[in-house]
Amino acid sequence: MVSDEQFKAALGRLASGVTIVTTVDEAGNPVGLTVTAFTSVSLKPPLVLVCIDRGANTHEWFSLKSRFVVNLLAEHQDRISSLFASKSVQNRFAEIAFKPNEHRIPVIDGCLATLECVVENLYDGGDHTIFVGAVLDATSREGKPLLYYGGRYGRLG
Repeated sequence: MVSDEQFKAALGRLASGVTIVTTVDEAGNPVGLTVTAFTSVSLKPPLVLVCIDRGANTHEWFSLKSRFVVNLLAEHQDRISSLFASKSVQNRFAEIAFKPNEHRIPVIDGCLATLECVVENLYDGGDHTIFVGAVLDATSREGKPLLYYGGRYGRLG
């Protein structure tokens, strides 16, 4: 059986883009977290997949809400990614610029792309929940992505 350390070391060799996935809690307050486990699933229909740790303090809101936004971060947004990856920060949204969409879900300013989604399916993924979202709207702009590799942020050369 592979150890946790071996598994993390192997997966750390895959460069990935960095996203912040957002929704709202039962009172309509914005919630979100940094996610690197994100990928496209299908073009027709447009579907994406995000994996959220069941231990994350925001997990329950993603499980209960039918809508979420995937914010694909630009290379200058590493501070925002760190903020949303931290377990100790209470009100992450007080420190960033964002606009709520028509469903009051935060869309973070300055991202390379945003994908507004509705939950299509939920799957058990061990210590994570796999959310498959049908993409309802997408925006994009030019720029370079924020990357994550070997436990650190990186940028394209």
